[in-house]
Amino acid sequence: MFAGGITLFRKRTSVSWNHSPGMSQPRILLLAATTGYQTRSFAAAAANAGVNVALATDRCHVLEDPWRDRAIPIRFEEPELSAQALAQAENVDGIVAVGDRPTYIAALAAETLGIPWHPPAAVLACRNKHRTRELFEAAGLLVPANFLVPANADPGNAARTAPYPCVLKPVGLSGSRGVIRADDAAEFLEAFRRIGRILSQPDAAREANAGAIQVEEFIPGREFALEGIMTHGVLRVLAIFDKPDPLDGPFFEETIYLTPSREPTAVQRAIETTAARAASALGLWHGPIHAEMRVNERGVWMLEIAARPIGGLCARVLQFRNGTSLEELVVLHSVGRMPEVLEIVKPASGVMMIPVPRAGILESVDGRTEAQAVPGVDDVIITARRGDRLIPLPEGASYTGFIFASGTSGQAVEHSLRTAHSRLHFTVLPALDVLRGAL
Repeated sequence: MFAGGITLFRKRTSVSWNHSPGMSQPRILLLAATTGYQTRSFAAAAANAGVNVALATDRCHVLEDPWRDRAIPIRFEEPELSAQALAQAENVDGIVAVGDRPTYIAALAAETLGIPWHPPAAVLACRNKHRTRELFEAAGLLVPANFLVPANADPGNAARTAPYPCVLKPVGLSGSRGVIRADDAAEFLEAFRRIGRILSQPDAAREANAGAIQVEEFIPGREFALEGIMTHGVLRVLAIFDKPDPLDGPFFEETIYLTPSREPTAVQRAIETTAARAASALGLWHGPIHAEMRVNERGVWMLEIAARPIGGLCARVLQFRNGTSLEELVVLHSVGRMPEVLEIVKPASGVMMIPVPRAGILESVDGRTEAQAVPGVDDVIITARRGDRLIPLPEGASYTGFIFASGTSGQAVEHSLRTAHSRLHFTVLPALDVLRGAL
């Protein structure tokens, strides 16, 4: 299946360029969205690790500390100016960026401050699906046939030349938002127009590369994710996640992540080796990465790599010995205190990102107690609140919550997650604009 006798090189080392035990508390810049799931998790992890935090968020820069968190105001749409402001910070030993949008600001600030991190060009490449494909192909990796189309172009010619089945995706959005499969020209035209409407939304229009749509050949196979940390260009693999639900379209909503992978050792090593080559091709150098890939009879096809840790609350699925969380590990790495030995506590663990059941206004969620009582379930967290508007993929950009489970095997964990999900009941009311359209 995997030709060439692949050998994986994983260097188990740690570095210490700023501090050593016994020295004063290090200090990091933590860049995050004001309302992001992970902001408080990373701040708490830093406190637990004995690391001071200077928070930088996209809070209002006019009002005086509206969130009472003393955060430095940054603007994701003005990365150069934001990075210049952060570069004035003193006594900074490391940088952590949470989510895709702050990563470029973090790269610019780290470069100015002389702190090891991912280079700006590498971060930009990660956030541009077309550039990613170009760099992967130049590195000799498997790459599907692909081409770029301006979002405002007439899609007729592209529909006639596209390889079917194909996948259309916005160049700059993340989290499967706007990713649609098309099996023929009619589906292509509908998908193209639908993505165009998504890109016209104010939040999407602010993203980098919002004016282009990537068209590429559909890659059959099983999908996986890899969590890792780059240390001076060397990838240290923390976990490989199986995605047991088929992701064949027409939309690509992720649901369950399971670790450790149940794949044969040869497949796992091929995933790790290919991820390391892909990270190097993008120029990723120092800090966390989250990679997505597909595997079929031809080998490993890299989908994308993000210059950040896993999103949402999913980091909670990884717990290491001595109570170290993934968030704490990322913080420690940023200040050169990466543990030499890492061991995941539980034999198997997993998370379900609870899908949006349907579009509308969330009225209530029932069955959480029953879901929590399922054997193997560690926690059920509903992040959507009553009155929130729920928007499914491909237009949507968030989940309704997370279910965490652990057990003696991946099969047992998967069963716990699916059973818990079946106990939840969401009451979703039609949105007012939908009701108006029906009158």
